[in-house]
Amino acid sequence: MTGEILPGDIAICGDRVVGTLDRYEGKREIDGTGKIAVPGFIDTHLHVESSLITPFEFDRCVLPHGVTTAICDPHEMANVMGTAAFDYFLECASRTIMDLRVNLSSCVPATPMETSGAVLDAAALARYRDHAKVIGLAEFMNFPGVLSGQSDCVDKLVTFAEGHIDGHAPLLRGKPLNGYIAAGISTDHEATAAEEALEKIRKGMTILIREGSVCKDLEALAPLLTPETSQFFAFCTDDRNPLEIAHEGHIDFLIRKAISLGVAPLAAYRAASLSAARAFGLRDRGQIAPGLRADIVLLDDLQTCQIAQVFSAGRPVDEAIFEAREVIAPVGYGSVKLAAPVVVDDFAVPGTGQHQAVIGIIPGQIITEFLRCDLPAADGKVLADKTQDVAKICVIARHGKNGNIGRGFVRGFGLTRGALASSVGHDSHNLCVVGMSDEDMAQASARLEELGGGFVAVEDGKVIAELSLPIAGLMSDQPFETVQADLEALRAAVSRMGGKLEEPFLQLAFLPLPVIPHLKITDLGLIDVNTMSLVS
Repeated sequence: MTGEILPGDIAICGDRVVGTLDRYEGKREIDGTGKIAVPGFIDTHLHVESSLITPFEFDRCVLPHGVTTAICDPHEMANVMGTAAFDYFLECASRTIMDLRVNLSSCVPATPMETSGAVLDAAALARYRDHAKVIGLAEFMNFPGVLSGQSDCVDKLVTFAEGHIDGHAPLLRGKPLNGYIAAGISTDHEATAAEEALEKIRKGMTILIREGSVCKDLEALAPLLTPETSQFFAFCTDDRNPLEIAHEGHIDFLIRKAISLGVAPLAAYRAASLSAARAFGLRDRGQIAPGLRADIVLLDDLQTCQIAQVFSAGRPVDEAIFEAREVIAPVGYGSVKLAAPVVVDDFAVPGTGQHQAVIGIIPGQIITEFLRCDLPAADGKVLADKTQDVAKICVIARHGKNGNIGRGFVRGFGLTRGALASSVGHDSHNLCVVGMSDEDMAQASARLEELGGGFVAVEDGKVIAELSLPIAGLMSDQPFETVQADLEALRAAVSRMGGKLEEPFLQLAFLPLPVIPHLKITDLGLIDVNTMSLVS
C-alpha cells in the first residue's frame, strides 16, 4: 500500500478482487469515473449492544458508512445471559451482510465487586474458540488479575495463547505494562493521552484509537498518527449509538475528523483498513488487491471521506441486499428481575453529608474523579445539592439473585430536578438511577422494570420520555430509525431538566464500571477502583 492514487479498473469475481491497475470488461460494469476507491473500513472493537439495536439493524445502520468488517465483543449481553449471548451473536454474524466477527468476552463479570447475570470461565469460552466467526479473546479488563497471576485469568490466557487477545488497560504504564503485554495481550483501546499511547506502541502494542458516544480520544491521539506509525494504530468506536451515527457517522467520521486534525489521509485510511486487518489476523482484507475480499468504498472526496457507494464481499450495498437476509428472532426478553418492588425509602442515604464521597464526571471520558463534598442533610439523610451540581445515584441489582442497592452521589449531570434511569450499566447491567428526587428515582426504576429495560426520564412523578430496550435490557427490537427518534426525545427531555451532558444515558451507563479509575458505583456500593475496595 504505497499511498498513491492510481487510475484503473477493479475486476471482481464473486467475493474477491481478481484484477487492478489495468482495463477490464465484465458481465456487469459499474461506472466509478471520478470516484476514489479505498479498502472497506474495519471497526476493531465495539459492542453492538451499545448501539442499542440488534446485530441486523446495526448491519443496516453502519455498512452504508463503509464499515465492511466489525469486530464485536458481546460481553454486555453475556453479562446478562452468559453463553446464550455468544449463540445469538454467532447466529446473527452468519447472516449479516457486513463481516461481523466476534471476540469472546473475557471478563464476565468484570470483577467480583458487582452482581452479574452470569459467570464465564475458560472452559465455557473454549467451546467457541474454533468457530469460524470467532477471532479470539475480547478485552481483558481485569489487568490486576493478569499481573497478580489470578488463576481464572491465567486459565483464559493459556486457553487463547495461540490466538488474538484484546487488551483493556487504562493508565497502565511502566513495568506493570510490560507484564500485561508479556501475557500475550497485543492491543489496547483505553489510551486517552498521547504519552500513554506512545509508550504502548513503543512496547509493541497496536493502539485502537477510540471515538465513541462517550469516550472521545481521537483529538488527544491524532498527533501520533502518521504514515510511519500508522501500522501501529487502528480505529474503533467501542460504544456509539444510532443518534450519533446519524449526525456524524461511524468509522467514516473518525477518518474525516482525523484528517481535519492534520492527520495525513494515507495514515487515516491505512489505520481504518490495512493496519486494522493485520492487527487482528485478517489477512484477506485491508487492501484492494488480487485475491483479497472485495470490500471497497467508493468516495466522492478523500479529505472528507464522502461516501458514494459501498461494496461488501463484491456485492453493492443497497436496501435490497438487507431485505434479502435471513433474520433470526431476538432472545433475552424478560431479563429485568428485581427481588422486590422499589420504593422511595430504598433511595435514602443515611449520614451527615460531611466529607461525602462523590463521583466526579469528566465529560468525554469514562475515567472519573474521586471527590469529597459537604452535602446538605435532613432528618439524618444526605440530600442531593443542585447548587454543587451533585445528584444522588443508585445501582439496583436486576438479575433476580439478591436485593442489593448501592447508593452514592455524582457531580456533573447538571440536573436541577427529576431523575434518569437505565438498564444499561457496564458491565453487569444492573439498573442505574440518578436524580434530584427520591420519588422520581423510584418512579423511573419502576417504569424500567415495566419496560423490561431501557432509558427513562421522569419529572415530578411523570415519565416524560423513554426508550424501550427489551432484548436483555440492552437492545431495541425496533428499526434503528425509531431508536434515533426516541434518543432525540430523551436528549431534549434531559436538557429541559437541566442536564448538560451530550450523552447523559451513556455517561450514566459507565458509572457502574469498576475497572475504570477512579470512583465508581455498583450494587454493592461505591468502589475505590484504585484499591478495588468499598468506600465506607
